[in-house]
Amino acid sequence: MHLHVRHTSEYSYDYPVALGPQTLYLYPRAYPYQRLVRYQLTIDPKPSRIVKNIDVEGNVQQLVYFNHPTHHLHVTAEIELQSDEFNSFDFVLFPFETQWVPFRYPAQIESLLQPYLERVGVTERVETWARHIAAKANWQTTSFLMELNQTIRQFQYEVREVGAPFAPEQTLTLQRGSCRDYTTLFMAACRSLGIAARFVSGYLFGNPQQEHQLHAWAEVYLPGAGWRGFDPTEGTVVVNRHIFLTSTAQPELAAPISGTFVGQANSTLRAELVFE
Repeated sequence: MHLHVRHTSEYSYDYPVALGPQTLYLYPRAYPYQRLVRYQLTIDPKPSRIVKNIDVEGNVQQLVYFNHPTHHLHVTAEIELQSDEFNSFDFVLFPFETQWVPFRYPAQIESLLQPYLERVGVTERVETWARHIAAKANWQTTSFLMELNQTIRQFQYEVREVGAPFAPEQTLTLQRGSCRDYTTLFMAACRSLGIAARFVSGYLFGNPQQEHQLHAWAEVYLPGAGWRGFDPTEGTVVVNRHIFLTSTAQPELAAPISGTFVGQANSTLRAELVFE
């Protein structure tokens, strides 16, 4: 499958401002079944410098610097990928005891996974709910993950373009939310049973509801399988229709563009996302 997406963000200021360094997470992550064909980043006003890094979690980070006042900031990223089909369940969980939850990771990798195991948002109610789902799935790891996915999928979806994710218990109580709310609840449920989980931001091709905005889903680390994606908004495993921009233990770090400006101005944002 050939995927082509153009993501435009236009910030306007009613008075001239001095832009501070802007941090961009708009470059796709590499995965074995996806190959980057073309990438083009267009920025107006023209930056004085762009520094490309790999951040602490392995994401491609672009730091953009400016040296002149401006009334606007326009950023357009065009991405073309060749995305091949693959079987997301083509793995064997090893050590074998990790086929059931809760489990412990082998000591040599557990310390590396600590940021993704922190029990952020894991309240008593969230853990009790997760254990109920696990019991329904006979405590089998992959069955639990799919049952969790399907359970959240039944919540009432709402479009909420701005704002931090709801606390997991709030999403559970309301049984509604956006994709980022679903994802943080999924993560908390997994972490309550000892499964390392992280937040992923990117694009989803093929769903009209998601094709005009950024999408979020979760990845969990499974011994013998590595990081595997689960999309509770779709109720499915991640295959070849998702484009990955950034993954992180902390959802608030996943913004595609973040930065500051200096000046007495009000700002507005217009964003456009087009798949071709």
